[in-house]
Amino acid sequence: MLDSVKIARRQSEIRQQLSTLAGKDKPTEEETRSMDALDGEYRTNETRYRAALIAEDGERREAGAELETRSGREWADLVASFEVRQVIGALNEGRELSGRTAEVVQELRRSGGYKGIPVPLMALEQRAGETVASGTPDPIQTRPTIDRLFPGSVAAQMGAQLISVDSGAVEWPVTTSAVTAGWAATELGNVGGPTVYATTDKALKPEHNLGIHMRISRKAMLQSGEALEQTIRRDMTGTMQAELDKAVFRGTGADGQPLGVIPGAATYGITSTAVDAEITAAVFRAAVTRFLVANAASGPGAVRLMVRPEAWNYMDDQASALPDLSEWDRLLRIITGENIAMTTNGLAAPAGSPSAVSALLTTAAGGVAPIFVGIWGAVDLIRDPFSDAQSGGLRLTALTTADVTVARGAQLEVLTGLELAGA
Repeated sequence: MLDSVKIARRQSEIRQQLSTLAGKDKPTEEETRSMDALDGEYRTNETRYRAALIAEDGERREAGAELETRSGREWADLVASFEVRQVIGALNEGRELSGRTAEVVQELRRSGGYKGIPVPLMALEQRAGETVASGTPDPIQTRPTIDRLFPGSVAAQMGAQLISVDSGAVEWPVTTSAVTAGWAATELGNVGGPTVYATTDKALKPEHNLGIHMRISRKAMLQSGEALEQTIRRDMTGTMQAELDKAVFRGTGADGQPLGVIPGAATYGITSTAVDAEITAAVFRAAVTRFLVANAASGPGAVRLMVRPEAWNYMDDQASALPDLSEWDRLLRIITGENIAMTTNGLAAPAGSPSAVSALLTTAAGGVAPIFVGIWGAVDLIRDPFSDAQSGGLRLTALTTADVTVARGAQLEVLTGLELAGA
């Protein structure tokens, strides 16, 4: 029982006893002493009651915060124990899912429809502390599978925000009007206006499906054992990461692809500047200045840059006007190294004569991400039981739905025609 409730009940008892004693015309000396004692206890209890309420209010707030975050933590704990190898066994051999893996699959099925077995995105992440069982005594031991090489992800480095969507579309209303202030020209004159306050909705829609098709031989399943879970998870993650990165920046908007940032610059209202000159630090300094003038960034430290490795190679070899500094060193004085991302996946390879590349600059103005990437639901893992039946192999398809949008084009700028040769 709460202390405040106990004190409140005691106060009620004291009031009842005092009312009985106060009704007597000639109370005895003992009754008078009792009234004094009860009155002192009542006043003391008032102070204790207020203190108890304050303490219990803090406990209630902590308990409320615990209840609000408990469900999220419980789901994260379940997903952390999700076993991809159980899904593979269920698809390949008809085994029943058990434990936390079965709970996660049941919960995902309640929230959406899947043809195959749903796999949460978080389960594809490589988990710390995972080990591979040691090989059994044998003349030949199969070691852990060597992974493929994938380009590093740059979407997160460029400030893109990943949005998880259960169903339907997500919209962001963006102010597009230019409401202005005006002074009254005379004593009785009107101020300027009114100007219409208008917004434009930027939507993420589930219209683009990304599929990963994987064929696993019987030999691979027998060799890998439990290591197969790690291999499949890493391979799916790398493939999906590379293709999503490519779609975010270079998606054509055709053939099922979402419209990427660079091809869709005009659609998203992004400034595209044709430099058509040798690439130097001054080119990027001018772009940062344009961000500052447009109030899209508070300083050079708020700007992120994405370039090709060939741009770094050329600039680092070009001496600048400053002693002992290359053009790349001058660039690092404008944009810090941690805000520069190099990619061969997000930007097209050098082309033209002279050879030229493109670059992208972004900034998070007012805490709003420059790019939004929507992912719908979990990864839908489906098995094809017929195509490889004769060889005893396993064919899997992982489906996910994603989309890309830009809320404010003023937070991005594309630079084209950055030549890798002098005039």
